[in-house]
Amino acid sequence: MTEHHLTRRFFARSTLTVARALIGQRLVKVETGGRRLSGRIIETEAYIGVEDLGCHARAGRTRRNESMWGPAGRAYVYFTYGMHWMLNLVTETEGFPAAVLIRALAPEEGQAWMHRRRETLPERLLTDGPAKLCQALALDGHWDGHDLCRPEARLFVERVGGVPAARISTGPRVGLDRVPEPWKGRPWRFRLVQDGRRSSAEEGMAA
Repeated sequence: MTEHHLTRRFFARSTLTVARALIGQRLVKVETGGRRLSGRIIETEAYIGVEDLGCHARAGRTRRNESMWGPAGRAYVYFTYGMHWMLNLVTETEGFPAAVLIRALAPEEGQAWMHRRRETLPERLLTDGPAKLCQALALDGHWDGHDLCRPEARLFVERVGGVPAARISTGPRVGLDRVPEPWKGRPWRFRLVQDGRRSSAEEGMAA
């Protein structure tokens, strides 16, 4: 592991702390031949425990959400709507189900490959949603449980630097229309404010 990779200690904190701290960091996938695909994380959502009725863990421990209960710093990748994959990063302590959904990226490396997988869309639309970024980076169920903190990890987060609090907005999570309050309205979504505008990622189902 290089000194710039986020460690397990980073992920083993409060989920809300991690969700905010991930804003501005760089998600990296290393493909065959060493090709890097990456993007700055610009939108996240937190999902915390069995009491959170917006979280998959509300159903208890299942084969689908098993990775959420594992050590911090692992990927929880799930399939939804019968067509989309979603990437989450597990947080807190082993045995406590919590994770951060990566909702949007600002592409930095490997855009040509992202365009191929997303059928040559404008760059601003390549990774501006959780399903879109998984398609662009070719992330599917094979990555579920992947340990981002191992030295040989091919999917990991690089530390880039902090983002001023004034540039991070908060608000309710997306896709929780059938979830009752107070969980529906929890301000557990974090977004990078860019040039006076917020990121536009609005698609996807909650973790």
